Amino acid sequence: MTANRRTDHGALPRPPAPSPHGRTTSPYGPERSVDRGSSPPLRTEPPLRTEPPLRTEPPLRTESPLRTEPPFRTGRARAVLRAVAIASCVPYITLKAAWAAGSRAGIPEGSPLLDGGTPLAVGSAATVLMDGAVVVLALLLTRPWGRRVPAWLLVLPMWVASGLLLPIMTAYPLQLAVRLLGGDGGRPAGGGAEPFLEPWVFGVVYGGFILQGLTLGALFTLYAGERWGALWRGRLRDLPESPTAPALRATAVAAAVFAQIPLAAHLLWAAGSTAGLDAGTAAARTSDFHVLEAVNAVFAVCAVTGVLLLAFRRGGRLPSRVPLALAWAGSAQTACWGGWLTLAVLAGAGDATDRTPQATVVIYAVQMLAGALVVTLGAHFFAERSAALASSSVPPRRAVEAPAPRESRVP
Repeated sequence: MTANRRTDHGALPRPPAPSPHGRTTSPYGPERSVDRGSSPPLRTEPPLRTEPPLRTEPPLRTESPLRTEPPFRTGRARAVLRAVAIASCVPYITLKAAWAAGSRAGIPEGSPLLDGGTPLAVGSAATVLMDGAVVVLALLLTRPWGRRVPAWLLVLPMWVASGLLLPIMTAYPLQLAVRLLGGDGGRPAGGGAEPFLEPWVFGVVYGGFILQGLTLGALFTLYAGERWGALWRGRLRDLPESPTAPALRATAVAAAVFAQIPLAAHLLWAAGSTAGLDAGTAAARTSDFHVLEAVNAVFAVCAVTGVLLLAFRRGGRLPSRVPLALAWAGSAQTACWGGWLTLAVLAGAGDATDRTPQATVVIYAVQMLAGALVVTLGAHFFAERSAALASSSVPPRRAVEAPAPRESRVP
Protein backbone atom coordinates (compact mmCIF):
# COMPACT_ATOMS: atom_id res chain seq x y z
CA MET A 1 0.00 0.00 0.00
CA THR A 2 1.18 3.51 -0.68
CA ALA A 3 2.10 5.84 2.17
CA ASN A 4 -0.60 8.34 1.21
CA ARG A 5 -4.11 7.40 0.18
CA ARG A 6 -5.22 9.33 -2.85
CA THR A 7 -8.59 10.78 -3.40
CA ASP A 8 -10.90 9.82 -6.20
CA HIS A 9 -9.13 12.39 -8.41
CA GLY A 10 -5.75 10.96 -7.67
CA ALA A 11 -4.42 13.85 -5.56
CA LEU A 12 -4.18 14.64 -1.88
CA PRO A 13 -6.71 17.22 -0.59
CA ARG A 14 -5.37 20.73 -0.47
CA PRO A 15 -5.73 23.00 2.51
CA PRO A 16 -8.32 25.71 2.03
CA ALA A 17 -7.07 28.94 0.61
CA PRO A 18 -7.13 31.91 2.95
CA SER A 19 -9.78 34.45 2.28
CA PRO A 20 -8.75 38.01 1.70
CA HIS A 21 -11.10 39.10 4.52
CA GLY A 22 -9.53 36.85 7.17
CA ARG A 23 -12.12 34.13 6.81
CA THR A 24 -11.37 30.54 6.10
CA THR A 25 -13.70 28.46 4.05
CA SER A 26 -14.01 25.04 5.55
CA PRO A 27 -15.26 22.09 3.65
CA TYR A 28 -17.06 20.87 6.78
CA GLY A 29 -19.26 23.84 7.49
CA PRO A 30 -19.85 27.54 7.07
CA GLU A 31 -17.14 30.10 7.26
CA ARG A 32 -15.70 30.88 10.67
CA SER A 33 -13.61 33.81 11.62
CA VAL A 34 -10.20 32.92 13.00
CA ASP A 35 -8.09 35.18 15.13
CA ARG A 36 -4.68 34.61 13.66
CA GLY A 37 -2.94 36.26 16.55
CA SER A 38 -4.10 33.79 19.26
CA SER A 39 -5.13 30.20 19.52
CA PRO A 40 -8.85 29.46 19.74
CA PRO A 41 -10.20 28.92 23.28
CA LEU A 42 -10.56 25.40 24.51
CA ARG A 43 -14.06 24.10 24.75
CA THR A 44 -14.57 22.85 28.34
CA GLU A 45 -17.44 20.61 29.23
CA PRO A 46 -19.76 21.69 32.07
CA PRO A 47 -19.29 19.66 35.30
CA LEU A 48 -21.62 16.79 35.81
CA ARG A 49 -24.32 17.41 38.44
CA THR A 50 -23.86 14.88 41.21
CA GLU A 51 -26.77 13.71 43.31
CA PRO A 52 -26.85 15.50 46.69
CA PRO A 53 -26.80 13.38 49.85
CA LEU A 54 -29.96 12.61 51.74
CA ARG A 55 -31.07 15.45 53.98
CA THR A 56 -32.23 14.64 57.50
CA GLU A 57 -35.12 16.75 58.64
CA PRO A 58 -34.51 17.99 62.21
CA PRO A 59 -37.19 17.13 64.76
CA LEU A 60 -39.77 19.71 65.61
CA ARG A 61 -38.87 21.63 68.73
CA THR A 62 -41.73 21.00 71.06
CA GLU A 63 -41.83 21.58 74.76
CA SER A 64 -43.07 19.25 77.46
CA PRO A 65 -46.68 19.81 78.61
CA LEU A 66 -45.32 20.96 81.96
CA ARG A 67 -43.42 23.81 80.23
CA THR A 68 -46.01 24.93 77.76
CA GLU A 69 -46.92 28.43 78.78
CA PRO A 70 -49.77 30.20 77.03
CA PRO A 71 -49.84 33.99 77.13
CA PHE A 72 -50.43 35.08 80.69
CA ARG A 73 -53.63 36.95 81.41
CA THR A 74 -54.57 38.02 84.89
CA GLY A 75 -58.16 39.01 84.16
CA ARG A 76 -60.61 40.78 86.41
CA ALA A 77 -61.86 37.59 88.06
CA ARG A 78 -58.39 36.54 89.16
CA ALA A 79 -57.59 40.01 90.40
CA VAL A 80 -60.73 39.95 92.55
CA LEU A 81 -59.92 36.49 93.90
CA ARG A 82 -56.40 37.60 94.75
CA ALA A 83 -57.66 40.67 96.59
CA VAL A 84 -60.16 38.63 98.60
CA ALA A 85 -57.50 36.03 99.50
CA ILE A 86 -55.12 38.70 100.78
CA ALA A 87 -57.82 40.61 102.63
CA SER A 88 -59.04 37.43 104.35
CA CYS A 89 -55.64 37.10 106.07
CA VAL A 90 -55.92 40.47 107.80
CA PRO A 91 -58.29 39.53 110.70
CA TYR A 92 -56.25 36.53 111.85
CA ILE A 93 -52.89 38.30 111.60
CA THR A 94 -54.28 41.36 113.39
CA LEU A 95 -55.70 39.26 116.22
CA LYS A 96 -52.45 37.35 116.66
CA ALA A 97 -50.44 40.57 116.67
CA ALA A 98 -52.75 42.01 119.33
CA TRP A 99 -52.31 38.95 121.53
CA ALA A 100 -48.53 39.12 121.11
CA ALA A 101 -48.66 42.78 122.22
CA GLY A 102 -50.46 41.81 125.42
CA SER A 103 -54.10 42.22 124.44
CA ARG A 104 -56.67 39.74 125.72
CA ALA A 105 -59.35 40.48 123.14
CA GLY A 106 -61.49 37.41 122.61
CA ILE A 107 -59.83 35.42 125.42
CA PRO A 108 -62.23 34.85 128.37
CA GLU A 109 -61.20 34.52 131.97
CA GLY A 110 -59.93 31.07 132.87
CA SER A 111 -58.91 30.20 129.28
CA PRO A 112 -55.77 28.06 129.04
CA LEU A 113 -54.44 30.59 126.52
CA LEU A 114 -53.74 32.98 129.39
CA ASP A 115 -51.13 30.57 130.75
CA GLY A 116 -49.73 29.47 127.41
CA GLY A 117 -46.30 30.98 127.91
CA THR A 118 -43.54 30.25 125.41
CA PRO A 119 -45.33 27.39 123.56
CA LEU A 120 -48.25 29.71 122.83
CA ALA A 121 -45.94 32.46 121.57
CA VAL A 122 -44.06 30.08 119.30
CA GLY A 123 -47.30 28.60 117.98
CA SER A 124 -48.74 32.05 117.32
CA ALA A 125 -45.63 33.10 115.38
CA ALA A 126 -45.77 29.92 113.29
CA THR A 127 -49.44 30.36 112.43
CA VAL A 128 -48.86 34.01 111.46
CA LEU A 129 -46.13 32.88 109.05
CA MET A 130 -48.46 30.23 107.63
CA ASP A 131 -51.16 32.81 107.06
CA GLY A 132 -48.60 35.10 105.43
CA ALA A 133 -47.77 32.28 103.04
CA VAL A 134 -51.32 32.59 101.73
CA VAL A 135 -50.45 36.08 100.50
CA VAL A 136 -47.39 34.74 98.68
CA LEU A 137 -49.41 31.96 97.07
CA ALA A 138 -52.09 34.39 95.93
CA LEU A 139 -49.46 36.53 94.22
CA LEU A 140 -47.67 33.53 92.75
CA LEU A 141 -50.87 32.21 91.16
CA THR A 142 -51.74 35.54 89.54
CA ARG A 143 -48.43 37.10 88.47
CA PRO A 144 -46.32 36.33 85.37
CA TRP A 145 -43.29 35.31 87.44
CA GLY A 146 -45.42 32.56 88.97
CA ARG A 147 -45.21 30.62 85.70
CA ARG A 148 -41.44 30.23 86.14
CA VAL A 149 -41.67 28.70 89.60
CA PRO A 150 -40.73 24.98 89.73
CA ALA A 151 -43.73 22.71 90.05
CA TRP A 152 -42.82 21.27 93.45
CA LEU A 153 -42.28 24.73 94.95
CA LEU A 154 -45.91 25.56 94.22
CA VAL A 155 -47.66 22.19 94.55
CA LEU A 156 -46.23 21.30 97.96
CA PRO A 157 -47.38 24.50 99.77
CA MET A 158 -50.78 24.23 98.08
CA TRP A 159 -51.10 20.63 99.22
CA VAL A 160 -50.26 21.60 102.80
CA ALA A 161 -52.68 24.53 102.68
CA SER A 162 -55.39 22.22 101.38
CA GLY A 163 -54.81 19.78 104.22
CA LEU A 164 -55.11 22.45 106.90
CA LEU A 165 -58.00 24.44 105.40
CA LEU A 166 -60.26 21.67 104.10
CA PRO A 167 -61.34 20.40 107.55
CA ILE A 168 -62.31 23.94 108.57
CA MET A 169 -64.06 24.67 105.28
CA THR A 170 -66.22 21.55 105.59
CA ALA A 171 -66.61 21.08 109.35
CA TYR A 172 -67.36 24.64 110.48
CA PRO A 173 -70.48 25.13 108.30
CA LEU A 174 -71.72 21.70 109.39
CA GLN A 175 -71.10 22.60 113.03
CA LEU A 176 -73.18 25.76 112.63
CA ALA A 177 -75.95 23.73 110.98
CA VAL A 178 -75.93 21.21 113.84
CA ARG A 179 -76.16 24.04 116.35
CA LEU A 180 -79.20 25.42 114.57
CA LEU A 181 -80.77 21.96 114.78
CA GLY A 182 -80.28 21.80 118.54
CA GLY A 183 -76.67 20.83 119.07
CA ASP A 184 -74.82 21.99 122.16
CA GLY A 185 -72.21 23.79 120.10
CA GLY A 186 -69.22 24.99 122.12
CA ARG A 187 -70.76 24.17 125.51
CA PRO A 188 -69.75 20.78 126.90
CA ALA A 189 -72.67 18.55 127.74
CA GLY A 190 -71.42 18.04 131.29
CA GLY A 191 -70.74 21.75 131.89
CA GLY A 192 -68.07 23.10 134.19
CA ALA A 193 -65.31 23.47 131.59
CA GLU A 194 -63.83 26.90 130.99
CA PRO A 195 -64.32 28.30 127.46
CA PHE A 196 -61.26 28.43 125.23
CA LEU A 197 -62.16 31.54 123.18
CA GLU A 198 -65.11 33.84 122.77
CA PRO A 199 -67.58 32.59 120.11
CA TRP A 200 -67.04 35.62 117.88
CA VAL A 201 -63.36 34.75 117.53
CA PHE A 202 -64.19 31.47 115.80
CA GLY A 203 -66.54 33.26 113.43
CA VAL A 204 -63.92 35.83 112.44
CA VAL A 205 -60.98 33.44 112.20
CA TYR A 206 -62.76 30.51 110.57
CA GLY A 207 -64.62 32.83 108.21
CA GLY A 208 -61.26 34.13 107.02
CA PHE A 209 -59.92 30.60 106.62
CA ILE A 210 -62.92 29.60 104.53
CA LEU A 211 -62.40 32.58 102.22
CA GLN A 212 -58.72 31.73 101.92
CA GLY A 213 -59.52 28.15 100.98
CA LEU A 214 -62.14 29.11 98.41
CA THR A 215 -60.06 31.79 96.71
CA LEU A 216 -56.81 29.85 96.71
CA GLY A 217 -58.63 26.77 95.45
CA ALA A 218 -60.17 28.69 92.57
CA LEU A 219 -56.88 30.37 91.64
CA PHE A 220 -54.95 27.12 91.79
CA THR A 221 -57.54 25.31 89.69
CA LEU A 222 -57.25 27.94 86.94
CA TYR A 223 -53.46 27.98 87.17
CA ALA A 224 -53.06 24.20 87.13
CA GLY A 225 -55.54 23.78 84.28
CA GLU A 226 -53.51 26.11 82.06
CA ARG A 227 -50.09 24.76 83.01
CA TRP A 228 -50.71 21.04 83.56
CA GLY A 229 -54.22 20.39 82.22
CA ALA A 230 -53.01 17.77 79.73
CA LEU A 231 -51.90 15.47 82.56
CA TRP A 232 -55.39 14.60 83.79
CA ARG A 233 -57.38 14.61 80.57
CA GLY A 234 -59.29 11.51 79.54
CA ARG A 235 -60.93 8.70 81.44
CA LEU A 236 -59.49 6.05 83.68
CA ARG A 237 -59.97 3.24 81.18
CA ASP A 238 -58.09 5.21 78.51
CA LEU A 239 -54.95 5.67 80.61
CA PRO A 240 -51.98 3.61 79.37
CA GLU A 241 -50.76 0.77 81.52
CA SER A 242 -47.88 1.80 83.76
CA PRO A 243 -44.64 -0.23 83.64
CA THR A 244 -44.50 0.05 87.44
CA ALA A 245 -48.11 -1.00 87.96
CA PRO A 246 -47.33 -3.83 90.44
CA ALA A 247 -45.37 -1.49 92.71
CA LEU A 248 -48.03 1.20 92.50
CA ARG A 249 -50.77 -1.27 93.38
CA ALA A 250 -48.79 -2.57 96.33
CA THR A 251 -48.30 1.01 97.55
CA ALA A 252 -52.01 1.73 97.15
CA VAL A 253 -52.96 -1.37 99.13
CA ALA A 254 -50.49 -0.45 101.89
CA ALA A 255 -51.92 3.08 102.08
CA ALA A 256 -55.47 1.72 102.24
CA VAL A 257 -54.54 -0.68 105.03
CA PHE A 258 -52.81 1.99 107.10
CA ALA A 259 -55.73 4.36 106.59
CA GLN A 260 -58.11 1.89 108.24
CA ILE A 261 -56.59 2.61 111.66
CA PRO A 262 -57.34 6.37 111.80
CA LEU A 263 -60.61 5.77 109.96
CA ALA A 264 -61.82 3.40 112.66
CA ALA A 265 -60.67 5.75 115.43
CA HIS A 266 -62.45 8.77 113.95
CA LEU A 267 -65.63 6.80 113.42
CA LEU A 268 -65.58 5.62 117.05
CA TRP A 269 -64.98 9.15 118.36
CA ALA A 270 -67.71 10.56 116.14
CA ALA A 271 -70.12 7.92 117.51
CA GLY A 272 -69.35 8.89 121.11
CA SER A 273 -66.55 6.56 122.19
CA THR A 274 -63.85 7.93 124.49
CA ALA A 275 -61.25 5.23 123.79
CA GLY A 276 -57.84 6.81 123.31
CA LEU A 277 -58.93 10.30 124.42
CA ASP A 278 -57.40 12.11 127.36
CA ALA A 279 -59.61 13.04 130.28
CA GLY A 280 -59.83 16.72 129.36
CA THR A 281 -60.86 16.09 125.78
CA ALA A 282 -63.37 13.44 126.80
CA ALA A 283 -65.01 15.84 129.28
CA ALA A 284 -65.10 18.78 126.84
CA ARG A 285 -66.73 16.95 123.92
CA THR A 286 -69.51 18.82 122.17
CA SER A 287 -71.47 18.46 118.97
CA ASP A 288 -68.62 20.35 117.25
CA PHE A 289 -66.21 17.58 118.27
CA HIS A 290 -68.43 14.84 116.85
CA VAL A 291 -68.92 16.71 113.57
CA LEU A 292 -65.18 17.25 113.18
CA GLU A 293 -64.42 13.59 113.78
CA ALA A 294 -67.02 12.56 111.22
CA VAL A 295 -65.40 14.90 108.69
CA ASN A 296 -61.99 13.36 109.44
CA ALA A 297 -63.43 9.92 108.68
CA VAL A 298 -64.87 11.15 105.37
CA PHE A 299 -61.51 12.46 104.20
CA ALA A 300 -59.87 9.14 105.08
CA VAL A 301 -62.44 7.41 102.87
CA CYS A 302 -61.68 9.88 100.06
CA ALA A 303 -57.96 9.09 100.28
CA VAL A 304 -58.53 5.33 100.12
CA THR A 305 -61.04 5.58 97.28
CA GLY A 306 -58.88 7.86 95.16
CA VAL A 307 -55.67 5.86 95.52
CA LEU A 308 -57.33 2.52 94.76
CA LEU A 309 -59.05 3.91 91.66
CA LEU A 310 -55.76 5.30 90.35
CA ALA A 311 -53.77 2.14 91.05
CA PHE A 312 -56.27 -0.42 89.71
CA ARG A 313 -57.89 1.79 87.03
CA ARG A 314 -61.40 0.88 88.10
CA GLY A 315 -64.32 3.10 87.24
CA GLY A 316 -64.73 2.70 83.50
CA ARG A 317 -65.90 6.05 82.13
CA LEU A 318 -64.97 7.96 85.27
CA PRO A 319 -62.79 10.98 84.36
CA SER A 320 -59.28 10.66 85.70
CA ARG A 321 -59.54 14.03 87.45
CA VAL A 322 -62.14 12.63 89.88
CA PRO A 323 -59.86 10.07 91.62
CA LEU A 324 -57.02 12.57 91.45
CA ALA A 325 -59.13 15.15 93.29
CA LEU A 326 -60.18 12.57 95.88
CA ALA A 327 -56.58 11.47 96.43
CA TRP A 328 -55.40 15.11 96.66
CA ALA A 329 -58.01 16.15 99.22
CA GLY A 330 -57.91 12.92 101.22
CA SER A 331 -54.12 12.66 101.41
CA ALA A 332 -53.71 16.35 102.26
CA GLN A 333 -56.21 16.24 105.09
CA THR A 334 -55.03 12.95 106.59
CA ALA A 335 -51.32 13.73 106.41
CA CYS A 336 -51.31 17.45 107.24
CA TRP A 337 -54.05 17.39 109.87
CA GLY A 338 -52.49 14.33 111.45
CA GLY A 339 -49.15 16.11 111.55
CA TRP A 340 -50.72 19.24 113.04
CA LEU A 341 -52.39 17.22 115.80
CA THR A 342 -49.13 15.39 116.49
CA LEU A 343 -47.25 18.67 116.89
CA ALA A 344 -49.99 19.98 119.17
CA VAL A 345 -49.74 16.87 121.35
CA LEU A 346 -45.94 16.93 121.54
CA ALA A 347 -45.84 20.66 122.35
CA GLY A 348 -48.83 20.57 124.71
CA ALA A 349 -48.47 21.49 128.34
CA GLY A 350 -50.40 20.31 131.35
CA ASP A 351 -50.32 17.63 133.98
CA ALA A 352 -50.15 13.94 133.21
CA THR A 353 -53.91 13.45 133.48
CA ASP A 354 -54.56 15.78 130.54
CA ARG A 355 -51.88 14.43 128.26
CA THR A 356 -52.87 12.50 125.16
CA PRO A 357 -52.45 8.72 125.49
CA GLN A 358 -49.70 7.09 123.47
CA ALA A 359 -52.28 5.13 121.48
CA THR A 360 -53.72 8.37 120.09
CA VAL A 361 -50.25 9.62 119.16
CA VAL A 362 -49.69 6.37 117.25
CA ILE A 363 -53.01 6.86 115.45
CA TYR A 364 -51.96 10.34 114.34
CA ALA A 365 -48.59 9.00 113.15
CA VAL A 366 -50.24 6.23 111.11
CA GLN A 367 -52.60 8.82 109.68
CA MET A 368 -49.62 10.85 108.48
CA LEU A 369 -48.04 7.75 106.97
CA ALA A 370 -51.18 6.81 105.04
CA GLY A 371 -51.51 10.32 103.61
CA ALA A 372 -47.83 10.38 102.63
CA LEU A 373 -48.17 7.08 100.75
CA VAL A 374 -51.19 8.37 98.83
CA VAL A 375 -49.53 11.62 97.78
CA THR A 376 -46.38 9.71 96.77
CA LEU A 377 -48.42 7.54 94.42
CA GLY A 378 -50.09 10.64 92.99
CA ALA A 379 -46.74 12.31 92.36
CA HIS A 380 -45.53 9.16 90.56
CA PHE A 381 -48.66 9.20 88.41
CA PHE A 382 -48.04 12.79 87.30
CA ALA A 383 -44.37 12.11 86.60
CA GLU A 384 -45.22 9.17 84.34
CA ARG A 385 -47.94 11.08 82.52
CA SER A 386 -45.64 14.03 81.94
CA ALA A 387 -42.87 11.81 80.54
CA ALA A 388 -45.29 9.94 78.28
CA LEU A 389 -46.80 13.12 76.86
CA ALA A 390 -43.39 14.68 76.33
CA SER A 391 -42.10 11.65 74.38
CA SER A 392 -45.22 11.38 72.25
CA SER A 393 -45.13 15.05 71.28
CA VAL A 394 -41.65 14.80 69.63
CA PRO A 395 -41.84 13.07 66.19
CA PRO A 396 -39.01 10.68 65.26
CA ARG A 397 -36.35 11.70 62.78
CA ARG A 398 -37.13 10.75 59.17
CA ALA A 399 -34.97 10.84 56.07
CA VAL A 400 -36.21 13.17 53.34
CA GLU A 401 -34.94 12.45 49.85
CA ALA A 402 -33.89 15.41 47.77
CA PRO A 403 -35.53 15.72 44.34
CA ALA A 404 -33.76 13.74 41.62
CA PRO A 405 -31.42 15.98 39.55
CA ARG A 406 -32.18 16.49 35.89
CA GLU A 407 -29.97 14.70 33.39
CA SER A 408 -27.33 17.09 32.16
CA ARG A 409 -26.74 17.24 28.45
CA VAL A 410 -23.21 17.16 27.22
CA PRO A 411 -22.94 19.43 24.20
